[in-house]
Amino acid sequence: MNATEHRLLVHDGTFAVLGPSGDVSGPPGWTLPSSQSEGTVPEGLFVRDARHLSRWQLTVDGYSPAVLVPASDGTGPGSGAAVLTPHGTREQPPAFTLFREQAVVSGELTERIRLTSNKGETTTTRLTITADADFADQFELRSDHRWYEKPHAVHTHEVLPDGVEFGYRRGEWHSRTSISAEPPPTTVEETGSSARQLSWQLELPPHATAELTLRVTAHPHGAPPRAAAAAEPGSAPGSDGDPASVVARLTAQTDAFTSAEPVPSRLTDWPELARACEQGLVDLAGLRVTAHGPDGEELLIPGAGVPWFLTLFGRDSLLTSLFALPYRPRLAESTLLALAATQAREEEPERLAQPGKIVHEVRHGELAHFGQVPYGRYYGSVDATPLFLILLGAYSEQEDPARTAHVRSLARRLEPHARAAVEWMFTHGGLDEHGYLAYHAHEGGLANQNWKDSPGAVCTADGTRPTGAVMVAEVQGYAYDALSRTARLARTVWQDEPYAERLSKAAASLRERFEADFWMREKDFPLLALDETGTPADALASDAGHLLWSGILDREPGERVGRRLLEEDFFSGWGVRTLATGQASYHPLSYHRGSIWPHDNAVIALGLARYGLHREVRTLAAGMVEAAARQNYRLPEVLAGYGRSDHPHPVPYPHACSPQAWAAATPLALLTAVREAPGT
Repeated sequence: MNATEHRLLVHDGTFAVLGPSGDVSGPPGWTLPSSQSEGTVPEGLFVRDARHLSRWQLTVDGYSPAVLVPASDGTGPGSGAAVLTPHGTREQPPAFTLFREQAVVSGELTERIRLTSNKGETTTTRLTITADADFADQFELRSDHRWYEKPHAVHTHEVLPDGVEFGYRRGEWHSRTSISAEPPPTTVEETGSSARQLSWQLELPPHATAELTLRVTAHPHGAPPRAAAAAEPGSAPGSDGDPASVVARLTAQTDAFTSAEPVPSRLTDWPELARACEQGLVDLAGLRVTAHGPDGEELLIPGAGVPWFLTLFGRDSLLTSLFALPYRPRLAESTLLALAATQAREEEPERLAQPGKIVHEVRHGELAHFGQVPYGRYYGSVDATPLFLILLGAYSEQEDPARTAHVRSLARRLEPHARAAVEWMFTHGGLDEHGYLAYHAHEGGLANQNWKDSPGAVCTADGTRPTGAVMVAEVQGYAYDALSRTARLARTVWQDEPYAERLSKAAASLRERFEADFWMREKDFPLLALDETGTPADALASDAGHLLWSGILDREPGERVGRRLLEEDFFSGWGVRTLATGQASYHPLSYHRGSIWPHDNAVIALGLARYGLHREVRTLAAGMVEAAARQNYRLPEVLAGYGRSDHPHPVPYPHACSPQAWAAATPLALLTAVREAPGT
C-alpha cells in the first residue's frame, strides 16, 4: 500500500483503507479487476474478515472535490483528515472548503465533514455521499485466481429515518452495515446499482460553517455484542460518536499502552532506535484485537497485520509477544491465554487439528463459516506449538519480584495446556516417529507450515522442493528450546522432577541428533530442511539464525554461522536476506526466497547476542534501524532483497502488510539484543 495514495486507519480488529480524499472509490458495481496482483490492498471498511463498506464517495453539486491536503495522519491513532474544495480558478476561487475528519473504532467508521464558507454572501450547495456494502470476504479480494460460489445470497437495502442500512444474507449467515447521520440526509436515492446516495441541501451564511456527522457501523455475523452493538440501526451518532470523541478514546488507550513502564525509549541512547520502538508500540496498540481466554475472559492480543491478517495468528502473536515481553509482559499473558483457549482437543483432519496442537489462525468470515476455506480455526503450523511453550517458559522466567506470584499462578493455570502441547510434539508432531518435528503439505491449505509458509519457500539451492514429511531446521531449534524451558518450568513451578528429567533428556538427545543430521560440512552451515527420504534442502537460508536464538548449536559452529549471516551474500546493508544471493533459487522479490523480513532479523539479532557476537548485533541492528528511519520509523512486514549497492534506500516489497505485528515489535527485540551487547 502506497502511503502517499492511501490512508490506513486501524483499531481493535477494524480497519479502513481510504483514498487521498477520504473516499472508498469505484464506479457503480465496482469490483477488483481480475488482473490485480495478489496482495494489492482493496479500499473499504473491514471487520471480521469482511468488507462492510465498499463505496463511500463524496461529491459536491455533482462533482468530486479537489484535494488540497490528502488523507493523512489525523490528531490521534486510528484517525485521518483531508482538506477538499470545489474546483475553482484564480478569478473564481472556491466558495467554500471542506474539512474531512475520519476515525475507526471497534466496528465503526465515524466521519465529520465541515463546510466553511469563503465568501461574504450566502452560498447553497448539495453534498452527496454515495455508499455501498458488498460484504466481500477477504479471501475473495486477494486475487489469488480462485472463485467462490455463494448460492442463494441476497443483498438488501432499507432506508432509515437518518440514513440507510445494507444487508446480506446467505442461509443462516446474516451481516448488516448501517449508516446514520446528523443531521439526517434530505434524501436517500437509488443509483441504478446496489449503491445508495445520501444527499443534503446546505445553506452557508457568509463565512459560516455547517457540519455533518456520519457513522458507519458494521454488524458482522456472529460478532459478540461488544463488536456488533456499538450503534443500533436508525440511531443517530451522539457526542461520543464523532471522530474527535473517538480519537480521544483511542489516544487514551494508546497512551496507556505505549507509556507503561518500562518505556523502551528511555533504555537506550540510540535516538533512531528509540523512535522505532515508539512507533512500534503505537502500531502494536492499534493492531490489538479482541480474543477470549479459557474461561471466556476478554483479552487484547496482537493481530498479525493489515490488511490480510488482522486476527489471531499463533506464530505471529507468539513471536510478537516474545519480542515485547521485557517491555509489555501483559501482551504475552493475553496471547498465552487466547491460544490455550483455542488449543486443539481432538483430531479434525480438514483443519489439521490434533490434540494439544496450537492454532495457526482463526477466521470469522463467510467462506470460513461455510467451509469453503479451511481457515476458520486452522492448525496448519508446525512451530506454533513449541513457540507457545517457549513463550510460557520465557514469561515464567521474568525477574520481577512484584509479578512473581502472578506469573507463577498463570504457569500453574496453563500446566495442562503445556503438557498437552509437549505430548503433541512427541506424538502427532513427529519427535517419536521421525526424531524431529515434521509436517506434510496440506492440499487445499498450506504447503509449508513453518514461518516461510509460501509454496516453494523450503527448497534446495537450485529450487527443488522436498517431498513427504518435511523437517525444517529452525523448528527443531524451537523444539529443543521448548523442551528445555518446559523442563525448567516443571522443576521450579510444577514440582515434577521426573517429568523435568524426561524433557531434559529429550532436549539433549534432539540436540545431539540435530548436529549429526543437519550440518553441511562442505558449506560449514546448517541445512534448511530434510525430507522423510533423507534428501537435504541445502539452500543457504536465514533460518540458521533462528538456531542461534534457540541455542541448539554448540558455541563454535554457532559463532561461525552468526558471522556467515553478516557476509555480503546474506546481509544487504538493511538486513539479512531469507536466502543468500548467488543461488539459483534466490529472487529479491520473492516472498521467502531472497526478501528481507524484519522479524527474521530480530530473531537473528537475539541469537547473535546469545552467542556473544556483539559487533554483529550492532551491524544488523544499525541496518534495520536505518531502514526504519527511512520509512517514518515503521518497518513493514517484508522488504525486497536488494542491497545498498543496488539502490540507496530500502526497496519496498510490493505486497507487504504494514503495519504488521512482528515487524512492529522488531525494534523492541533489537533493543533487547543491543542492551545485551554493551560498548560495541
